[in-house]
Amino acid sequence: MTLTEIMLSAKLKEAEPTLDLLGADRKVLKIAYEDFKNYEKFLSFTSHKTIEGSESTQIKMQLSEKEYQAEIEVFLSAWTCIWLKKWKQRFSLILGQTNIKQQNAHPDATAKAQAAWTKLTAREEMIEMIAFTLIKNSEVCGTTIIAEDILRSELIKNPDLDIDCTKQVLTLLNRALNKAHETSKRTGALVGIKVEKNYYCESCQ
Repeated sequence: MTLTEIMLSAKLKEAEPTLDLLGADRKVLKIAYEDFKNYEKFLSFTSHKTIEGSESTQIKMQLSEKEYQAEIEVFLSAWTCIWLKKWKQRFSLILGQTNIKQQNAHPDATAKAQAAWTKLTAREEMIEMIAFTLIKNSEVCGTTIIAEDILRSELIKNPDLDIDCTKQVLTLLNRALNKAHETSKRTGALVGIKVEKNYYCESCQ
């Protein structure tokens, strides 16, 4: 694990002592770390500042290693509290083989969307932009997961999209960005995490 991931793990454990981040709850740490990296990129993109990115060398020149680590720890403490609050709001656990409602879409539209997804050359950049929109609207948890879902949903709604047409791809992106803005206003869970029945047994040991 990276230094930031180790520190984040400690902060999560401190805030939620029942978490088993190396066992049953390891997915929590994985998502939290991914979200933190997205948040860091967002800060860098919007204000040209980062916690441990391009300006870290300049910061380290002004602060001792101990002071630098203290700065990150203070930031992580505040960020972790916000993230955990959103985690409890936006994520729900789905036990075993519980049926999950599938999106109401024609099989052909879903197949076309999957084909477009694999061929969409700017996919990662689009997901990042959607994630940034979520973060800008105070959605700091599950940003990549939700962004991917939004983009996939918009592809399903537009089965005849020509991914080689820049204008159509930009229209798709704008719709996805608007959807991200709307999603941030919704209440309740947005993501279901499927777990096996032994999850609860492991968590209680």
